[in-house]
This record gives sequence, structure tokens and C-alpha cells, in this order.
Amino acid sequence: MSDWLHNLPVPVMALVIFGFTYLLAAAIFAGIALVATEERAKSLKAISPGMLPVLGIIFGLFVAFIAAQVWGDSDRASAAVSREASALRSAVLLAAGLPAEQDARLRGLVRDYVGQAVAVEWPMMAHQEASLKVTPPPLAEALQIVVAMTPQGPGQANVQRELIAALEQALDARRQRIIVSLAAVNPVKWWCLYLQAACALLVIGLVHCDNRLGSAIAMGLFATGVATSVLLIAAHDRPFAGQISIQPEPLLQIMPGEAGKS
Repeated sequence: MSDWLHNLPVPVMALVIFGFTYLLAAAIFAGIALVATEERAKSLKAISPGMLPVLGIIFGLFVAFIAAQVWGDSDRASAAVSREASALRSAVLLAAGLPAEQDARLRGLVRDYVGQAVAVEWPMMAHQEASLKVTPPPLAEALQIVVAMTPQGPGQANVQRELIAALEQALDARRQRIIVSLAAVNPVKWWCLYLQAACALLVIGLVHCDNRLGSAIAMGLFATGVATSVLLIAAHDRPFAGQISIQPEPLLQIMPGEAGKS
């Protein structure tokens, strides 16, 4: 699905998806009405109603497989953001064991990194434009400062080691966050899902071709189920896009304050 649709508010997205699905059902209904003349209606009704459960089951499997991917991506994205926030918080707490000047410098770099992630990376991830080619300068500088430190005693040596591990963990969590932001249900899966739905709608219309009202009701109900399933998947398809998306709240909560503040 296109970028603009994923970034629509849920009510507007629902309007688009339901409208398209009902339009598809109406087109199939109209096509059957034109074809199912008195001479052909008997032949068309010969199609076995037993096909409906099979088609419905296949459609349900398609929905289940796609939904499993979407929920998995969403869980991975949430875990990556939480892990990133936890690692940065650990780095800020560990920096308190360093001299005041280095502590203030590291806190400032973490603050700059969080600000950049929220203001720049989050909008880019919403449009699947974030890249792993460039390491965030604030976090890279923080890592360089810690690596270049000369520990004064075993205590600072332990702090240095733990700080390096925490910053590396934050970088790894950021990589995972950006990788997941590029994940989405590919067009082939969407086309297959709607093609399967169209097949089911076609069989419903053919089975009830001698009863226009019954056919319209049955096709309308199935189209509603299709649109509901598609809306549920589309609203969660891209973890960092749309009204239902993962927000940078965990990072903002651990963002260090100015010097002298926690």
C-alpha cells in the first residue's frame, strides 16, 4: 500500500479501504447481474456452494499469515525502542562515575542524540527513508570519548567498560529500529489477499445469482469482513507510520536534562 495511505488517520484510512472494497463488491455484483440472464442463471447456479467454505478458509489463512508478520514487526520495533532507551539510561547513570566535565559532556551528547532521533529519524522512519549508512554523530562522539579515556583506578576502568557496552547496545538497538521501520507487507501479498477476496465474492454472487437481494446482502457482509481485516492489518503494517504507531516516548523519558538535572 502507498505511503500516503499508511500515514492517514485511522478514520480516513477506514473510509478509503471500506470504499474500495465495497466498490469491488459492487463491480462484481453488477457484472454477475449482467451475465446472469434467465438462460444462463441456471448454469451459473450449478456452481457448488461447497466452494465458499474453502475460499473463506484460504482467505482466513492469508489474513493470519500477513497479520503474524505485522504483529511480529510491531513487537520487534517496540522491543528495539525500549532496549535503546534502557541502554542510553544506563550510559547516563554510569557517566556519573566519571569526572564532572566528562559526565556533563556525555550527558549532553546523549541529549543531542535523543533530540536528533525524535526530530529527524522518527519522521524519516514514518516514510521509510531512514538509513543505516551514517552513524549518529552524538553517539559516535560519545563512544570515541569513552574509548579514549584514561581510567584513574579500577573503578573508572569498570565504568569505561560498562559505558562502551551500553553505547554499543544503544547503537545496535537503533540499527534494529531502523531495519524494522523498513519492513512492510509487500504488494504481492496485498494483491493475493484482494484476489482471494474477489474470488470469494464472485462465488457468493454466482451461487445467489437468482436472488439479487440475498446476493447483495451476502456479498456486502463478506466485503465488510474483508475491509475490516485489511484495515486492521494496514493500520499496523508499518510500526512507525500512521496514527497507530510506535512513539519515541521511552527515549524522551530518559533524555538527560541540563547540567545538574537528572
